[in-house]
Amino acid sequence: MAISKDEKLFAEFPPVSTEEWEAVINKDLKGADYEKKLVWRTQEGFNVRPYYRAEDLKGVKHLQSAPGEFPYVRGVKKGNDWLVRQTIRVENPQEANAKALDVLMRGAESLCFIVKNKEFTSADLDALLDGIEIKAIELNFDGCAVSRVAELFIEKVRKANLEPDEVVVSFNIDPIVKKFSLKGRECGDLAKIKALIEKSAPYKRMRFVTVNGQVFNACGATIVQELALTLSVAHEYIVRLMEAGLSVDQAAPSVKFNFSVSSNYFMEIAKFRAARMLWANVVSPYEPSRGCAVKMRAHAVTSQYNATVYDPYVNMLRGTTEAMSAAIAGVSSIEVTPFDQAFETPTEFSTRIARNVQLLLKEEAHMNRVTDAAGGSYYIENLTQSIAEHAWTLFREIEDKGGYVEAFKSGFIPDLIEASAAKNDKNLATRRQILLGTNQYPNFNETAADCVTEATVTPRAPHCCCGHAPAEGVRTLRPYRLAMPFEALRLKTDRSGKTPQVFMLTVGNLAFARARAQFACNFFACAGFRVIDNNRFASVEEGVRAALESGAEVVVLCSSDDEYAALAPETLQRIDGKALLVVAGDPACRPELEAAGISHFISVRSNVLETLQAYQQELGI
Repeated sequence: MAISKDEKLFAEFPPVSTEEWEAVINKDLKGADYEKKLVWRTQEGFNVRPYYRAEDLKGVKHLQSAPGEFPYVRGVKKGNDWLVRQTIRVENPQEANAKALDVLMRGAESLCFIVKNKEFTSADLDALLDGIEIKAIELNFDGCAVSRVAELFIEKVRKANLEPDEVVVSFNIDPIVKKFSLKGRECGDLAKIKALIEKSAPYKRMRFVTVNGQVFNACGATIVQELALTLSVAHEYIVRLMEAGLSVDQAAPSVKFNFSVSSNYFMEIAKFRAARMLWANVVSPYEPSRGCAVKMRAHAVTSQYNATVYDPYVNMLRGTTEAMSAAIAGVSSIEVTPFDQAFETPTEFSTRIARNVQLLLKEEAHMNRVTDAAGGSYYIENLTQSIAEHAWTLFREIEDKGGYVEAFKSGFIPDLIEASAAKNDKNLATRRQILLGTNQYPNFNETAADCVTEATVTPRAPHCCCGHAPAEGVRTLRPYRLAMPFEALRLKTDRSGKTPQVFMLTVGNLAFARARAQFACNFFACAGFRVIDNNRFASVEEGVRAALESGAEVVVLCSSDDEYAALAPETLQRIDGKALLVVAGDPACRPELEAAGISHFISVRSNVLETLQAYQQELGI
């Protein structure tokens, strides 16, 4: 049966008011605080309510535009297809070319070549692009030699007499982020950028500035901070280029954006929608005559900040949901980082899986066939509005401080990111934030592969590909992975030559004993300790005997709070110093147990990282 566009679905059901919903919710809460139980306070600084209704769209100001219309919150074009990008490191141009041709045959539509050789020649460029139809794909170049490659490429396309609109290429020249923010070196490439823009005047789809916003995510910034800082850097570029003599129609279209996309699924969808809207509002006051000047071209790369070395196949799942967020949000291109990139040179298998994630989203999930699928969603539209408002406030604050570079020099931006990163670290250590396989639900039997070294799990000061370290005395940003402290903890156990064993002494109330044993198993396995679980012992005597026979260095007493007052002292006495006794929980009788000589407790309030580090020290690891 056909349904007319004016006919409402489920019209036979009476409408339910917000007041009725709230009454049912408050009844189910049974007196509990509504705000504390159901309202999420994001790290970005705004609240997210448990549900949204049509009336919540009344305050949202960006709903009247269509895809491809200002302010482009719904996309810079009417369709939603994106390009599947793959990065290739260029050590040997011929070998990189062979790899490029192979991945193009396997579904890649956009290539990024990382060129390190500063002596790169036109012959090298010819070899690199041999057999690649320039007008059929998007090209991107990165690396220490990117400015030189840009000059060579302009000459190449001129000699080939390619139509300007057929050439789609970007060059990752970003002195403000890559040189100044990461290495403390003055960004003196703006004259070079200006010259490249003027030299390539007919080629309107060449972009020479790429703002690497993913760096802020990699240092621990929030979504709002990543967006505001990226916009601030981009604005500084166009202002400086205009001061150098370019028009806004020359400067703004030459800017491209690289963003990370994290596992915060809905927030990331909203971030990209807000980003397009804010960039359009940043550029439009300069009154450009070219419509493309206010359109953001955004590339999304799945986050390395939340990638893990242990249980690395989970990274595939993270990459999939992250790519989904970017696809739904309507970005221009996406790169899914291989699941093993954090600890080894990606293999053919890992790069194939990463590429196929996007191909599946296109060919089987058909996400490229629906434009702005999130449009009109009460929740997503409110998130978009909230992120936009908070990012715009931070952007204005940075502008009031003289722009990105001045705000960075004053310490405002490093302070901002370091505070966010410290909060992330604390949330991970206390399990307020879960990183699967790292601080919760670890793979109990896993040990680190040989390719995982101490350097793999240790944050390092960034170096450029030419080997130059950051300038001394300059406070710079420090990319790292969130899991590193836990990975260093576990690697220390793996490389110690010891196999510490933790025995679960489950006794008393069965429900409490099993629940706490499961908690304790996950707790100690995060440090690579081998856990010996048990269903339930009939008595403490039986449990202690089994524990000592196992040779375990740590015995965890798992029971109910009410029973600990009697069971814990007896367990301590029977162990008689032959193993370390730990009580699972934080019972009311803890002061009495401590007075009896029991000093080790683990609970949901524990700082997991610090507690496990202390146990390693006690066990001589």
